[in-house]
Amino acid sequence: MQWGDCDPAGIVWYPRYFEWFDASTAALFAAAGVPNSVMHKTHRILGIPLVDTRARFFIPSKFEDELAIESTVLEFRRSSFDVRHRIRKNGDLAVEGFETRVWTVRDSGDPERLRSAPIPAEVIAQFRTASDG
Repeated sequence: MQWGDCDPAGIVWYPRYFEWFDASTAALFAAAGVPNSVMHKTHRILGIPLVDTRARFFIPSKFEDELAIESTVLEFRRSSFDVRHRIRKNGDLAVEGFETRVWTVRDSGDPERLRSAPIPAEVIAQFRTASDG
């Protein structure tokens, strides 16, 4: 992490974890073969907005600590899915975060609005294939 990720005491400022969760979710989709470009061009979605998030903090992290993040989709439902993020410091669980996100498209009746849409079966299948490999 960088100096700008920390508060004046040198401890990682908690909103940074949520930024890292967001980036890790994008990386998780890319690793499964569904990067943003595919989601937008092929599946015509607007995005996967966050509708719920929470985190538990166990060990503080400081400037120059080396952290590792592990992200996993826990469950796919019709149009939403849950992601768990685990941040480890020296192998110990430092932070555990959770997100619920929704697969969204533009509402055909009102183009200013988003609406949920079913997550395509092929997207879910790509995650299964990526986790098996």
